[in-house]
Amino acid sequence: MAEKEKIVGKEEKDEKGIVRIVGFDIDASLSVINGLRRIKGISFMFANAICKKLGINPRMKIGELSEEKIKEMENFIKNPKDIPTWLLNRRKDLTTGKDIHLTGGDLDLKIKEDIEFLKKIRAYRGIRHEMGLPVRGQRTGGKSFRKGKTIGVIKKKEAQKSSKKEKSEKK
Repeated sequence: MAEKEKIVGKEEKDEKGIVRIVGFDIDASLSVINGLRRIKGISFMFANAICKKLGINPRMKIGELSEEKIKEMENFIKNPKDIPTWLLNRRKDLTTGKDIHLTGGDLDLKIKEDIEFLKKIRAYRGIRHEMGLPVRGQRTGGKSFRKGKTIGVIKKKEAQKSSKKEKSEKK
């Protein structure tokens, strides 16, 4: 009976099809390396480093990993050790001065803080962010940087309706 319960538990895990790592739901049918890349803030190289340091086969399905390996992986993602600093996504942090690696919501929050800091000190990049213009030297003449309402042909009936609405809103 105990063997049947183990088999049933394994089938349920396969049916479930989702593994949760660092707050992200990952499809259990993906390989370990591709599953890790679904987590925001983890690149191919960082995922590869995780697999090598923890001794996990990168081609193995992520659903086949044990709970202990998943916990070990989460701890390594939160506190990476013995990997080159160029793999980390936050080197020489402005506030702490340390090399750290951020994922998910923490990464989004830090990026927003950095942009707000650039706006506050009135740096060129901050001003470009404020104005909604390209920050890294792209040209602004193309269609890709036009924002706001689309300009095009309006049908006669729709134009009349919109002008009536505008007149009623002004009153």
